[in-house]
Amino acid sequence: MKTLLMAMPRCGSLIAAFLAICTGVATAGTVDDSILQGLKTVKVIGSTVPGNGDVNPYGMAQVTHTVGNLKSGHILISNFNNSTNAQGTGTTIVDLAPDGTQSLFAALDAASLPGPCPGGLGLTTALVVLNEGWVIVGSLPTSDGTSATAQAGCLIVLDSMGKAVETIYGSLINGPWDMTAFEGPGQAKLFITNVLNGTVAANGKVVHEGTVVRVDLAIPSTQMPLLESLTVIGSGFAERTDPAALVLGPTGVALSAVCSADDAGCARELELYVADTLNNRITVITRPLERVRSDGTGMTFSSGGSLNAPLGLIAVASDGHLLTVNGADGFITEINAEGQQVAKILIDNTGSPPGAGALFDLVFDPTRGVYFVDDASNTMNLLH
Repeated sequence: MKTLLMAMPRCGSLIAAFLAICTGVATAGTVDDSILQGLKTVKVIGSTVPGNGDVNPYGMAQVTHTVGNLKSGHILISNFNNSTNAQGTGTTIVDLAPDGTQSLFAALDAASLPGPCPGGLGLTTALVVLNEGWVIVGSLPTSDGTSATAQAGCLIVLDSMGKAVETIYGSLINGPWDMTAFEGPGQAKLFITNVLNGTVAANGKVVHEGTVVRVDLAIPSTQMPLLESLTVIGSGFAERTDPAALVLGPTGVALSAVCSADDAGCARELELYVADTLNNRITVITRPLERVRSDGTGMTFSSGGSLNAPLGLIAVASDGHLLTVNGADGFITEINAEGQQVAKILIDNTGSPPGAGALFDLVFDPTRGVYFVDDASNTMNLLH
């Protein structure tokens, strides 16, 4: 869900293979080009808890270019809760090296942000690292860890040293929950999900006001990113407040791996996948780079089956497959380019039911496997 996908052509047709539920850390089944079929072991890489005690790791973004304090191959992780486990109060981003070494990338202070961020700080799954070294993270803050006090928040732009340099806020930024990015020469396009449109007022009832917003940025070579426009490209997603999860609504977003940024037809071919958590499906929004009006909730790409409140979502550049983790159990599911669910693996079996509430975000590294955060243990793990 987190990096520019400058990728290979979309795969051809694959043989559908819906696979049996596995009972441990093992593949649920295979097809010839399944990513998950070769991954059998979960390894704890390191703790995500920084010195101030923040917990509940949410967002993940892999660094692809070394600049400033950003090291290629390392993973940044945002924390949503503070040391007392109050949701929507986390203020830190940690850096984990592949060997598990942890360092603090950023410790933010609501009182000293460089611009408005309604409600303050509660760092969400919305986290990306741009090639030029800019880090952008979403905030959906509360004052006491409950949905009753949730406020709109903002996007916070940090430089490569971990210093906050600007905020992006306004009526279209309302509870930024997850994010992915597309980069081209001198520009970046962020795609964020918003989950606070009408949810707090509905007091637990489902409302259909969740949105996907494209944030168009200019990236000058010697200046910080400049906001050019905000455009709603998806709307009508189900969302509601939740005592355990604070809020449920559209979560993971991922751009399809069907073209490269220098391809003149790229804007027409790229698609944006959205994890429609409450409706237990993945939808697809067409032409996200150039769309000027909402595509509603898009078209259903894959639903039911192994999906169980899907949250984190990432597209794999090598073959156009999607990987998603469930919020209601401990499974990761693989979906091919035709929307067929081809494999699943149980990667967290703690709690009852196993893995519920433990999985949020993931990163695919073709040389290592699938990194994922585990909220139950406050660790970053590797499926390999």
